[in-house]
Amino acid sequence: MTYGQIAGLCGAAWAAWEVGQIAHTGLEDLPWQRVVNKQGGLARGYPGSFEGHKKALETEGIKVTEKFQVDIGAILWHPTILKNR
Repeated sequence: MTYGQIAGLCGAAWAAWEVGQIAHTGLEDLPWQRVVNKQGGLARGYPGSFEGHKKALETEGIKVTEKFQVDIGAILWHPTILKNR
């Protein structure tokens, strides 16, 4: 998912930046490694910076480019709740 998707699900689509802040300072046991920006870019604020985020995603079988990008079109998750709105 993207930060914007999560913000939208919370009713505040404009709050993608705030979601990022929560991701990088909030609960560590949530799967934040699965959240990227709208272009598929990884997060500098992830523990270990871009390399840490890349390693976490690759552990789950996600391919990450040398420029720390994922193929957002191929892996983006669209929760059912978004489809029902």
